[in-house]
Amino acid sequence: MADVQVTCINKQDRNSSHEGITHLGNPAGNWKWTRAQVIASIEAKSNTFYTLVNGNRGDIAVVNGQTGKYVRTYADGKWNDNLLSLPECA
Repeated sequence: MADVQVTCINKQDRNSSHEGITHLGNPAGNWKWTRAQVIASIEAKSNTFYTLVNGNRGDIAVVNGQTGKYVRTYADGKWNDNLLSLPECA
């Protein structure tokens, strides 16, 4: 199992707080996966994913929402929006 840092995301509408993340990636690691691929990998326990924002690690987990599964970060004992603070993937 690899512990993988996510450094960028893509959203359908970057400025919308309600549109979901479509892709997660890390250009330095030469990868960009769909949200569904990341969710499947987390659920299969194939990989773990995290963000590093201002020196703080946020572990990425799968959440079952009203409209389906999505990813969210968990750091310092609470859910947060670290993924949304990441830049856009190329």
